Amino acid sequence: MRKRIVAFRRLNEEQLAQLRQHHDVDYFEHHEDADSPAFHAALSRAHGLITAGLKVTPKLIDSAPHLETIASISVGYDNYPLATLTERNILLCNTPDVLTETTADTGFLLIMATARRAVELANWVKDGHWKSSIGPDLFGSDVHGKTLGMVGFGRIGAAIARRGALGFGMQIRYTMASPKPELEKELGALRLNLQELLATSDFVCVSVPLNADTEKLIDSAALKRMKPNGILINISRGKVIDEKALIEALNTGQIGAAGLDVFEQEPLPVESPLPHMPNVVALPHIGSATHETRASMAQRAVDNMLLALAGNHPISPVNSEVLTRRSSI
Repeated sequence: MRKRIVAFRRLNEEQLAQLRQHHDVDYFEHHEDADSPAFHAALSRAHGLITAGLKVTPKLIDSAPHLETIASISVGYDNYPLATLTERNILLCNTPDVLTETTADTGFLLIMATARRAVELANWVKDGHWKSSIGPDLFGSDVHGKTLGMVGFGRIGAAIARRGALGFGMQIRYTMASPKPELEKELGALRLNLQELLATSDFVCVSVPLNADTEKLIDSAALKRMKPNGILINISRGKVIDEKALIEALNTGQIGAAGLDVFEQEPLPVESPLPHMPNVVALPHIGSATHETRASMAQRAVDNMLLALAGNHPISPVNSEVLTRRSSI
């Protein structure tokens, strides 16, 4: 049976053709399309929604009475009202695994860029200030041999730690995760509580999902526990860090630097001081933003959608209890 799918952004022609072989597809390519009458009319008829970057609210769900499956082109799903979806028997799928290594590359890029002050010094050269050899006031910090503390030790956190331990001889610490005996053996990782990790790590890298327990996890008290020259890296979600407290800690020299790919509000407001601070590397949420990885993520979403609408088990369901409930009917 052919069903209707609304696809919102980031699909290539081959992926659209794959969907259209089995179902009727309404494709909306631009971000502003989400506010158009045509988008909402299509959604009112849709059985499936493939999306990237769309804030899905209970009100939006109300406008889609036939919706069975949402395939998100992302790992995180804080953009979705999970309890509402589950209550209404709507399956949510995501795209883990395919972006792990690329996002870990971004995390380690931020470690290197902040430690060696790469962006600051590149701009210094660009502005014509390089007249002689630099002095200690522009020196950076070593990365090799330092202690890397991972707040969160899932797929991406482990991939970053692997780069640090095996490539740079870093000492690995982790917290906010269940014991990982295999990684402890492979990387020499040591599990600590959050307070111990903050106090003993040269680099603190945050890679936890955003939820009620992790929102503003890194607050003023946490920042005060870090080393005075410690560097904070965030590749998770902006709201995991109290941005106001972070700005104060950076301004006062309470911590050394921050490398940020995510922010409390995105796009980052123009009035934010963060991208203008010399001890901050600010990126526009590029964790998985390579041609290869984004194509793989979109393909995973397409595969999830086709499997789910055909009544089969998708590759990566989030609220799998919906599948259990459907199979018992």
